[in-house]
Amino acid sequence: MRILFLCVANSARSQMAEGLARAILPASVEIASAGSAPGMLNPLAVEALSETGIDISAHRSKPLEEVAPETADLIVTLCAEEVCPFVPGPVRRLHWPITDPSDAGDIASFRTARDQIKARIEVLAGLINLPEGPKGTEFHASLRVRDLGASTRFYAWLLNTWPKEWTHRYATFVRPDLNLNFVLMVADGTELHHDTLYHLGIALPDRASVIDAYHRAMALGATVAKPPRTTWKGTPLHELWLTDPDGTPIEVYARLTPEELAAMPTDQAPEYLVPGTAPDRPT
Repeated sequence: MRILFLCVANSARSQMAEGLARAILPASVEIASAGSAPGMLNPLAVEALSETGIDISAHRSKPLEEVAPETADLIVTLCAEEVCPFVPGPVRRLHWPITDPSDAGDIASFRTARDQIKARIEVLAGLINLPEGPKGTEFHASLRVRDLGASTRFYAWLLNTWPKEWTHRYATFVRPDLNLNFVLMVADGTELHHDTLYHLGIALPDRASVIDAYHRAMALGATVAKPPRTTWKGTPLHELWLTDPDGTPIEVYARLTPEELAAMPTDQAPEYLVPGTAPDRPT
């Protein structure tokens, strides 16, 4: 993969982006920077990065032609008020409008720009070599609310539909055109976990897709809270529970076919779908 950072003078923002990207992204990623009207490397950019242990003192400002922009896989422009360089062609593009610290001319402004660029590159790092995820057919979200009546009115307006059903504890909205299943839950102060119904979820087509999502999650290094299983109590589902990096519960699920429902065991014990993942005492 080849990433090109562009601004006008290639003296500050794109230079810091190049240095930060080399330090943060995998070594297999080729990094370059350039400008449409290259000037001189700003010494404050060098100082700001040196504070983080990155040395760009040997960098120099370069014109677009020198870095072969047509060969880039990703072009990131960092201009804010100026007109950014444009490279034609079928290339993935990102625009990060970072205020030019050279206008202020003090180290504090360069530190601010440096930190903003660094945070964006850290997000980009997580997207490099990202494996393919599950093919969802529906997105589910459950949201805690203080006033169920007031929130139901608001979301009925926002989603332009009445809830499909509601009780004194929840209201469920379904928008097939948006592939959305949305639930409002009365806030009760309990800890967030899968049994509280406060979570995000993604529906998959069938049982095999849930098993496949488990293997994909393991390859990604995601945290598996509960391995794939078929549950019968409540809403019968094939389900996999993950947690995101902040601990938010994520349900990956598929609804049972009529034939699968007909095979429900009399004790309604969950069936674990991947050998070796069942706990000693099923839950």
